[in-house]
Amino acid sequence: MFRQGNIFVYSLLFFNFYYSVLFAQDQEVSGQITDGQVPISGATIRIKHQARGTVSNFDGYYKLYTLPTDTLEVSFIGYKAVEVAIGGLTTIDVVLKENAMALGEVTINAGYYTVKNKERTGSISQIKAEAIEKQPISNPLAAMQGRMSGVYITQTTGVPGGGFDIQIRGRNSLRSEANTPLYIVDGVPFGTENLGSTSISAGILTGYGISPLNSLNPSDIERIEVLKDADATAIYGSRGANGVVLITTKRGQSGKTHFNIKSYSGVGEVGRKLELMNTEQYLDMREQAFMNDGLTEFPFYAYDVNGTWDRHRYTDWQDVLIGGTAYSNNLQATISGGVASTQFLLSGTRYKETTVFPGDFSFRKNSVHASLQHQSLDDRFDVSFTGSYVSDKNNLLATDLTRQAYTLAPNAPEPYHSDGTLNWENSTWNNPYRLLEETYLATTNNLISNIMLRYRPIKGLDFKLGIGYTSTQLQETKASPHTVYDPSYGLGSEASSLMVNDAKLHSLNVEPQVSYKRALFRGDLDIILGATFQSKERKQLGLYGWGFSNNSLIHNIAAASNVAITGTNNTDYKYSAVFGRLNYAISDRYFINLTGRRDGSSRFGPGKQFANFGAIGAAWLFSESNFIKNTAKWLSFGKLRGSLGTTGNDQIGDYQFLNTYSLSGLSYEGNNGLEPTHLYNPNFSWETNKKIEGAIELGFFKERLYLSTAYYHNRSSNQLVGVPLPRTTGFSSIIANLDAVVQNTGWEFELEGKLINREAVCWTVSVNLTVPKNKLISFPNLEGSTYSNMFVIGSPLDIRKVYHYIGMNPETGVYEFEDFDNDGQLTSSNDRQKIVSTAPTFYGGFQNHLTYKNLQLDFLFQFTKQQGKNNHYFGVLPGVASNLPVDFIDAWEAPSDSSSLQPYTTGLNANITSAYNKFTSSDAAFSDASFVRLKTLSLSYRLPKLWSLFVNSRVYIQGQNLLTFTKFNGPDPENQSVMLPPLRILSLGVDLNF
Repeated sequence: MFRQGNIFVYSLLFFNFYYSVLFAQDQEVSGQITDGQVPISGATIRIKHQARGTVSNFDGYYKLYTLPTDTLEVSFIGYKAVEVAIGGLTTIDVVLKENAMALGEVTINAGYYTVKNKERTGSISQIKAEAIEKQPISNPLAAMQGRMSGVYITQTTGVPGGGFDIQIRGRNSLRSEANTPLYIVDGVPFGTENLGSTSISAGILTGYGISPLNSLNPSDIERIEVLKDADATAIYGSRGANGVVLITTKRGQSGKTHFNIKSYSGVGEVGRKLELMNTEQYLDMREQAFMNDGLTEFPFYAYDVNGTWDRHRYTDWQDVLIGGTAYSNNLQATISGGVASTQFLLSGTRYKETTVFPGDFSFRKNSVHASLQHQSLDDRFDVSFTGSYVSDKNNLLATDLTRQAYTLAPNAPEPYHSDGTLNWENSTWNNPYRLLEETYLATTNNLISNIMLRYRPIKGLDFKLGIGYTSTQLQETKASPHTVYDPSYGLGSEASSLMVNDAKLHSLNVEPQVSYKRALFRGDLDIILGATFQSKERKQLGLYGWGFSNNSLIHNIAAASNVAITGTNNTDYKYSAVFGRLNYAISDRYFINLTGRRDGSSRFGPGKQFANFGAIGAAWLFSESNFIKNTAKWLSFGKLRGSLGTTGNDQIGDYQFLNTYSLSGLSYEGNNGLEPTHLYNPNFSWETNKKIEGAIELGFFKERLYLSTAYYHNRSSNQLVGVPLPRTTGFSSIIANLDAVVQNTGWEFELEGKLINREAVCWTVSVNLTVPKNKLISFPNLEGSTYSNMFVIGSPLDIRKVYHYIGMNPETGVYEFEDFDNDGQLTSSNDRQKIVSTAPTFYGGFQNHLTYKNLQLDFLFQFTKQQGKNNHYFGVLPGVASNLPVDFIDAWEAPSDSSSLQPYTTGLNANITSAYNKFTSSDAAFSDASFVRLKTLSLSYRLPKLWSLFVNSRVYIQGQNLLTFTKFNGPDPENQSVMLPPLRILSLGVDLNF
């Protein structure tokens, strides 16, 4: 019966499609959209009461297949919508007039529903494809940097495939891994948990390894919305505690079939390098260090200064190891179109990016995206399908060479002999080029698919069923041939090894929904009821093989003489929920929005698996009142809105409440032993996050100027942490709820202005600014816990407890620090009491959009005010065999010196060495890391039609991370590490439309 039912449904769908195409008798209607003088590009032309439509091209022209009985609806931001009955017309030109309420008519995706900006009660930020396509990026999070208030994004590395850290309105959980937002792609939850193994990837990729978001193709994205406050996120319940990122991919439009080709090629390089000591300066430092240590002759191991190495040789290792050029190429082809009842889109993208490291390493991505929509003739039944498949291959060296580039002695030997073999200089150094022999390879295949069925039996009543499926498969390896070791060790391929991580993640999401809209009394009522059923399965296997007969077999673990299982992980996660939304609009002026959700999670024990979350939001469109209309005509848009509610968090991993065991690696009488890994605790439950927000939005002078100001106040409690246990239990901690409270407050400002809006010239400026404040409100018995050195009541979560540097002893030149407990000794537990916060004081972006005839210029400055880890934090003791920035020149030698640097030492002077170790763990190792960065720049020119014949073509140049203005005393103010910083990228491309 099940199969027969499926065949019946498929037959109905096919017959409906066939009938629509055969009997619709569509006619082509075309025309131009203008404002009376200038063509309007991007205007939306739709068939009234239907979802099909198209947009006008650069010259304002459009084509659309319609029925003679249809009515066209033409709209564009900033202009009043127009309706035109088609009748027997085949050419319809439309003139749009400016609309003072244009901002209110902008439609925003809120997840389970769409809402006009004027009716929006929650806090939602949005960027569209126009902004994403102007950036040469491979990760969609890169497109969001500096463009949204309340959304703080940091690029962790410049290595291809690396990740981004994102915080939406601050850090809510004490556990850093529990602050990830929920990602929804075309209505399907997208798992961003790391499937990789940090033991394999840690040397080349920071944080949690390869970013799953690299498996999304930015070129396929139509828009991204970020939900921030309780009103916007509560409908997602526990999954929305840290915000929600909604990603909508592109879809086809009815009309003439379009074929589009986009291609660009780019070059990238490290945009900010350290000014390091040259050979003369370096040798002076080393010689002074030995002299300070009382050595009159250089020891045999001091190869850099004792004459073993050439004292006149100089190599800029930054230029050699990370100074290469990374090349990128992107090619995308898209075909789209359709008739009145059916629209389609199919695109394919090929992307490749190399690295700045020496060697042949690259990141490759191939993707296919498809979209298909069909509507019945009576507009009662819709079916839509979206699917994306991305396969990427990240072939890298296993170790980031940036640290070596900063620290290697400038007179170190040549890396290679004349015959091309590695030069070990008689075993006097660890040649950094040996690390090119050790490779990291990650292959990822990612599928996201969703089908949405919708049926409208009567006007205002909709039944929907969404079925989404995602599948991610990752295999990563780290191959370490014996050639990475000095040949003097006498090792062969029997010492070669291979680490393998094979992981799979599958998720099925089913969401039935029903919605009802109708006029009620003086307003409009909109109700949504729905449910969510999600099942997620994860399988992971780790292997370690060593002993190969030949290094040519090293990538085949079956060829290893010895193979060990390093770990297995098979987990199932079940999630279910019911949700509802009630929205009531009174007189198109007052809006109230109620949302609620009851969540169930398999991550909690019996009796704790379910929790309720909800929110209320309200808005008053006061600019529609007669008083404002009559007395403040300069105010074209004004809205007050506010919200409060509760969301939750279950990001603790699976099976944490159960007694769990793992293989001990030991055997007894031939049986593998087990050891306990978690204690049973069925009592812990959801973290809760209470959110409050108030905001005002204003538009002036017919929306030539727009201002939005919002204040938020969030408190996260019932924290899920590892509560310390006595060592006698055999466990250091147990997962439990702690009555700790984390508070996030802040102000968000957005300003947009049309400075020039003329026929040939247009200039729009927008600024966003966020002033956040994160604070730990309470933590019971914090001083007596193992977290006492991590957190402080009243301070942000992103702090360091460090020594307080009070200056240099003028007589000895040794650094001195405050003795907080006055016991005459400096200890880590008692005297590291100075608090340094690395959380941003404020951040934002400044965007400009200029057009002059066929020219278009866009650029964005990103800015952040913050403290960061400087050169001393990662520093090496000045005087040892390691290069340093020129800031370390001229160390203290005598009491009359004014230098702020300690005397050099090779490590033999215990007082200086101990003081410097404390110095790197003091507030002196942190300094101003504020910066202003020209994040993106795009200059494009649309070729006149006489030049491009039958092709609508555009050429452009784009840049990323072009300029950085900062006083930061370190490698890069954004990621503040000795890993590869974000690259400066410049690309040239062409966009062809047929």
